[in-house]
Amino acid sequence: MIPRRMPEFHAEMVEAFMASSNRMTGLPEFLGLRIVAMEPGGLTAEMDVDPKLLTGFGNMHGGVLSAACDHVLGCVCYPHMEKGQWAATTEFKINLLAPVSRGTVTAHAEIISMSKQTAVVRIEMENEGRLCCSAQGTVLIQNPRPA
Repeated sequence: MIPRRMPEFHAEMVEAFMASSNRMTGLPEFLGLRIVAMEPGGLTAEMDVDPKLLTGFGNMHGGVLSAACDHVLGCVCYPHMEKGQWAATTEFKINLLAPVSRGTVTAHAEIISMSKQTAVVRIEMENEGRLCCSAQGTVLIQNPRPA
């Protein structure tokens, strides 16, 4: 594997970030998305397949998987960012590889490259022992807005 260069990992903030993220309202709460592990350059999140997220055909809507990708795409960056900075997704590409209809979806996000201003992240999602989604995206690292 090619070594990755990225800003320092702030391990001391991981527990608080995970707790805060897992208490979020809005879309992450609706999806039931929860971060279960973070490490330098990586994140694992899980989401139970809930009937409210299924199409009339009984499969999870692709927009649900896309929204989960967008969320973890930014979250994986926060332990490498300075306090007050935030990550703004600028683009991502997703391949929906297999239908999801039951069980749990597990997302693995990995930072491929990160500088002070941008990060490129790869996400793979699995369900029932098979790859169901692959994505890659870019975030801009934003500095705090002046008061």
